[in-house]
Amino acid sequence: MEDKIKGRTGNLGNKETMSFNLKRLLDSKRMNPHQFADTMGFKYTTVMNWIKANSYPRIDKIELMARYFGVDKSDLVEEYNPIKEKQSTTKQILDRVFAKLESERQEKVVSYAEAQLRDQNSNNTIQLFPYQVQEKLSAGTGYAYEENAVYEIVFSDKEIDYDFASRINGDSMEPDYHDRDVALIKESPFDYDGCVYAVDWDGQSYIKKVYREEEGFRLVSTNEKYADKFAAFTEEPRIIGKVIGSFTPIQKSV
Repeated sequence: MEDKIKGRTGNLGNKETMSFNLKRLLDSKRMNPHQFADTMGFKYTTVMNWIKANSYPRIDKIELMARYFGVDKSDLVEEYNPIKEKQSTTKQILDRVFAKLESERQEKVVSYAEAQLRDQNSNNTIQLFPYQVQEKLSAGTGYAYEENAVYEIVFSDKEIDYDFASRINGDSMEPDYHDRDVALIKESPFDYDGCVYAVDWDGQSYIKKVYREEEGFRLVSTNEKYADKFAAFTEEPRIIGKVIGSFTPIQKSV
């Protein structure tokens, strides 16, 4: 009979899992199968078949056993998880003690628990690092470059050494550099073909991959929909610095 019923409850667990959990719970009660069968009103042979993993109990028997042991049904039918058991036991102790407290003392427990939660949340706060964003650099058509541009302060959860930071405007360097992200730049001259530089050219500034050619710099976008630009040396293009990273600013909580 149990084997036929198991077909309807087999999704809850298997015979071996049930056997292990039942023996574990009996040990916790310091109870042998005879005593358990007598206490529950089960047949001793039926209990032994469960313990030997020969058969699987019906769902109503699982519910009765769970209530007797003071556990969830999942503690009988699912693989044993000692961490979950410890959490469940701790919660049971807290619930039992809390229920016995007078209302005034219950309020104190709640206030203390809330204070502990606030303290835990404050300890988990992400450290944010400020960056001065000096000017707009284009990853598209270019923006006017101003030496005395107004600064804004933005924040990141990473601390990176840089000389100055600039907003990225445009999508020509997708997917590596995103529109409205912040580019971090180290002042340096041109050194290697294919590196990403901030370039000042003809009154505008760009973030591009740069290649040095005989007559000037070729500025290359990583987004294929944008054509290369060519900054002739006669137009005096200037390498502002190498782009060493970028980030999406994090909103700082007040």
